[in-house]
Amino acid sequence: MAAPATPSAAAVGGPGGVTICRPDVDDGVDCWRLAANTRVLDVNSRYAYLLWFRDFAATSIVAKAGDAVIGFVTGYRRPDELHTLVVWQVAVAEEARGCGLGAAMLDGLFGAVPDADHLEATITPDNSGSIALFTAFADRNRADIRRSELFGPELLGASHEPEILFRIGPVERRNPWDEG
Repeated sequence: MAAPATPSAAAVGGPGGVTICRPDVDDGVDCWRLAANTRVLDVNSRYAYLLWFRDFAATSIVAKAGDAVIGFVTGYRRPDELHTLVVWQVAVAEEARGCGLGAAMLDGLFGAVPDADHLEATITPDNSGSIALFTAFADRNRADIRRSELFGPELLGASHEPEILFRIGPVERRNPWDEG
């Protein structure tokens, strides 16, 4: 899949005719529902998703089959490290899993933030799907991964597993047609 060349790129093709594009505020409600339907994400308020897509649309992405949102990635730039893209949530609808949509969205989003050279995400130790997604991203981009505990149960609450920070990079920008 070709990633958008600039943050202003409107849409790119995804697996199976899915459109991957920048979200708008109206997508917030569908993404809130999708997050809840995953039954694994910490679901933010509906209002939070609306604000996210108002304020952080340039660092987020949605996947649509027709008009239906079937996936999203929310992200932002670290204020103290603007070359780092932090991925907050990744969601793919159950019926769209297993076709590479998560990887296509992640690649598309990173490609749409042209000056990013690192990617960060936090993952709980039991989330094997996210661990595989971000490990594969690092492998595709020939980048190192450093793992460290960012927040433990003493901060998150005893019922919440620790959030492990995956810091991936530096990610070298290269021509996707270059096999070398």
